[in-house]
Amino acid sequence: MQVGNSSKNCIKPKFTFLAPNPNSSPEQAGTNLQIPSSFYTVKNLGAKTPAAAMNHSPNLLDEALGLTGRGFGGGALSQGRVVLVEDCVETSGAFVLHHLVKRALSPDIGGTVIFIALSHPFSHYDRILRKLGCNLSMHREHNRFHFVDMLKVEFPNEIQKNAVEHGLVDLYSKILRAVEVSSSGDYSRAHISIVIDDLSILEIVSHGSVDHVLDFLHYCITLTSEQDCSLVILNHEDIYPEIEAPRLLSHLIYLADFVIKAEPLVTGIAADVHGQLTVLKKGTFNDSQYTDKASNFHFQVKENGVELFFPGTRC
Repeated sequence: MQVGNSSKNCIKPKFTFLAPNPNSSPEQAGTNLQIPSSFYTVKNLGAKTPAAAMNHSPNLLDEALGLTGRGFGGGALSQGRVVLVEDCVETSGAFVLHHLVKRALSPDIGGTVIFIALSHPFSHYDRILRKLGCNLSMHREHNRFHFVDMLKVEFPNEIQKNAVEHGLVDLYSKILRAVEVSSSGDYSRAHISIVIDDLSILEIVSHGSVDHVLDFLHYCITLTSEQDCSLVILNHEDIYPEIEAPRLLSHLIYLADFVIKAEPLVTGIAADVHGQLTVLKKGTFNDSQYTDKASNFHFQVKENGVELFFPGTRC
């Protein structure tokens, strides 16, 4: 599959890393961030902040994705947006999916999630989201959470003629039916999020057929542009052979509007910092120049959430 040339391929992108303003107040600089306790738990470096106040405060990830500009609780991803979450075996980025699922199902957004699960059964996600204050079982009963369990699908042990293609066509048909149900009059929702966890496994069960996987993604992206949908993809970056990785990953990065990358710390393992998160927003024009804007945070995974903070602001 070939991707046509675009003007952004001909212009060298400029990266702008966001950091706290040293002349601003501690709240503006990020040293006194108030983030929803149900997902992020950020220290107030002095006094405890009431939980009710924290539940309505923006968090760093939402701000980087531009989800805090609409309404009291912020907005959903825009129609046609594609978010790529890259992680590695050492540092998982699954918590980003959990947060986006919880946000899409929140009363402020009132949306629907179509979840394509290739890694874990429903009970796994239900248990994790309950710790974050989101009841997937209840949303599933009300047709707000559509769970496509690919673990129960039998895949061919070896490459068979048209078997891979037919399997991906069937998967797309399930997604399309769920979108139609969510868009119908009885269950009409403000926004639909299609989440894939994870794409690397989809390629494995497709016997390494990159072309078929990319064709499937293009169909999904076309669907998001036609409906009020967004697409969120989790992909393990470090499991591909060196020859194969550049082709698939370059296509994914090209297709994505946001690239979120979870990586281990450059300085090595730390007890209170589990990794760093980089959020790259593509396609920003500034002073007649094509610019990619990136935000960088450190994070610590906890029992019922993740703590995000700017590098150097952790006590």
